[in-house]
Amino acid sequence: MEMRRLIYLVLAGVLLFGSVDLYGQMNRRSIKRNNKRISSFRGKKSWFSKEKRYNAIGFNVSALNYYGDLAPRPSRFSTDISFTRPALGISFTHRFGPRYSLTGMFMYGTLKGSDKASASKGDAENGVFRYDRNLSFRNRIKELSVVATFDLFDNNSTYISRVKWTPYAFIGIALFTNNPKGQVPEYELDGVTKFPNHGKWVELQPLGTEGQGHNLQKGDVNYGIKKYHKIQPAIPFGIGARYRFNEVIDFSAEIGFRYTFTDYIDDVSKNYVDLGVFGNNELAKAMSYRSNEVVAPTYSYVGVDGKTYNVLAGYGSEFKENWRGNKNNRDIYMVTTIKATYIIGKTFHRAKFR
Repeated sequence: MEMRRLIYLVLAGVLLFGSVDLYGQMNRRSIKRNNKRISSFRGKKSWFSKEKRYNAIGFNVSALNYYGDLAPRPSRFSTDISFTRPALGISFTHRFGPRYSLTGMFMYGTLKGSDKASASKGDAENGVFRYDRNLSFRNRIKELSVVATFDLFDNNSTYISRVKWTPYAFIGIALFTNNPKGQVPEYELDGVTKFPNHGKWVELQPLGTEGQGHNLQKGDVNYGIKKYHKIQPAIPFGIGARYRFNEVIDFSAEIGFRYTFTDYIDDVSKNYVDLGVFGNNELAKAMSYRSNEVVAPTYSYVGVDGKTYNVLAGYGSEFKENWRGNKNNRDIYMVTTIKATYIIGKTFHRAKFR
């Protein structure tokens, strides 16, 4: 009996030891599998991964510069820095992934130009023409834009661990109000009659200063010209750099351009027209031809209305060589911006191990 009990105990111990050893081996295999999963886990690799997303609002202070027909020189890249004007803006940004975001922005500012102030009298070819032309304008710009931004450096994981700083580039589409105004001179073209509203800024588009909306005849150099629209599209593009100030605030500095599809930001594009086409609209005549404010007339002609007009030769009359502007180049404006951005929303999904 004692021998039988001893055999039973030995067999029970062997079975117990074998079970424990088998469980240990299975558990070790499971741990190895889990460790392997953990070591190989890299999270979602999608460019638009949710843990990279967040929203932000921005406040912008900008400087606007105009490039067009009333610049100091007849160059696409000529501008008068003294006419730099401020602009304010507000924006909303949604970040889609580690490098990509979309920003909607509203901006309000002023563009301005003046021949008399910008012309270099030492430039015999360009300065004299611009000074004698003596045109000027002011344009209050209201712009709505949507731009895509591409960062050079990845925004790692959540908004908290975003990179300290990164350069970026942007491009998009915009709509802006285009309503240039001119300042009414003191006298009408006769040099005697005063304008009662002299010194006031008036809209130039309704006046049709290059013959828009007036009875131009077939064969006239500006025949077929139409009034330009007060709402215009543009393509914003540029570069910048963004700096992380703290967990929720970024500061940015950028230089951007607005390539427009109009040559009338300054109300100047084509040729002078016969002043007689304006009929009895003395204000339209005075805003179309302003050389008499700075130089004496040297040429007389009888307009289509039967009146005699005394103008500076090459200005203020119908002729194919009497250019008022350069119709071959579209106007551009530059926007230099300092922006503060505040992060208002984010999405973070923790990694799940299975």
